[in-house]
Amino acid sequence: MTARAADRARYDRATAHLDAPLALVDLDAFDANAEDLVRRAGGKPIRVASKSVRCRTLLERVLAKDGFAGIMSFTLAESLWLARSGFEDILLAYPSADRAAFAELAADPKLAAAVTVMVDDVSQLDLIDGARGEGREVIRVCLELDTALKLLGGRVRVGALRSPLHSPAQVADVARAVARRPGFKLVGIMAYEGHIAGVGDSLAGRPFRSRAIRLMQATARRELAERRAAVVRAVRAVVPDLEYVNGGGTGSVQHTAAEDAVTEIAAGSGLYVPRLFDNYTSFSGRPAALFAQPVVRRPGVGIVTVLGGGYPASGAAGPDRLPVPYLPEGLRYDPQEGPGEVQTPLLGSPADDLLIGDKVWFRHAKAGELCERFDVLHLVEGDAVTATVPTYRGEGRTFL
Repeated sequence: MTARAADRARYDRATAHLDAPLALVDLDAFDANAEDLVRRAGGKPIRVASKSVRCRTLLERVLAKDGFAGIMSFTLAESLWLARSGFEDILLAYPSADRAAFAELAADPKLAAAVTVMVDDVSQLDLIDGARGEGREVIRVCLELDTALKLLGGRVRVGALRSPLHSPAQVADVARAVARRPGFKLVGIMAYEGHIAGVGDSLAGRPFRSRAIRLMQATARRELAERRAAVVRAVRAVVPDLEYVNGGGTGSVQHTAAEDAVTEIAAGSGLYVPRLFDNYTSFSGRPAALFAQPVVRRPGVGIVTVLGGGYPASGAAGPDRLPVPYLPEGLRYDPQEGPGEVQTPLLGSPADDLLIGDKVWFRHAKAGELCERFDVLHLVEGDAVTATVPTYRGEGRTFL
């Protein structure tokens, strides 16, 4: 029996009393992935990206482990909710225009002490000031650095379109604006190198593209390490008591941690290990989050149909944004239909061994987005469900 077949047998036994659709997290795999992230971080603390987890129980579980400290959130409303739930040191990874939430933040000492907001433009400070109302708490601020690799005098850009702050001088200018503005305190710098951390460099059947990606990433790592160090020096000249410099992502943990200028690493997807993280030479993890759909039809030889399953992930539309049938091994989509809203035909010889009501297990393309489809996660240890816990959605929280 292969390791994957053994996992399928465990999951089927653990959930035999549950009807699909359902989602589970294998805690043995989750914990092993957490340990691997800590090993790769080389002693630097890991700030957990909440958008990749979207379950308070599992955020608490990973933050209780040595090597993890703090949360990187994705909306201001989520940040305030987590702070009110007892989480501390929450860094909002994206600028916000949520005026009502800023008014709450500015009026509550506990929230203002726990939450740091992201800024990359002085106009964002104007928006916050205009939303304060009667609130006069000091707002903690982090600046985001653009990590994109620019070549040929800027005519070629590789990297996500995020912050407009690219050079040390640009970041230092905004740092000075924050430092001299009453009601704000600059505490950190963040830089997410998505073109390094979020792009696999070992694509099956595409050796030349894989080699090109590795060359690009090696060049980008060198350029960013030099520029990030210069940015940190420039900002520390303005704010000597900067609390942290955050960088990285699941795919670049060990590389980013090796930079002296970086004090902490951001990671989250590496806990669940969705399918987008299968194609990396620098690390491998164990799939920990899966969902099951029930077989409801057997249209013919080598074909079964499961209920639903069309859960595409965000990003540029393409086959890599689709979930994949994972267990039993050997199933594939009908190219004419793909994964559908209410039914998904699956082809392959394993279909002939599946009966009506059997479960087919899938892996989502991205990590926390799976939790937007399910109210609860069934936590599996060995071959038993040991707890059933709510996702953000299950707690009535849909932040985006």
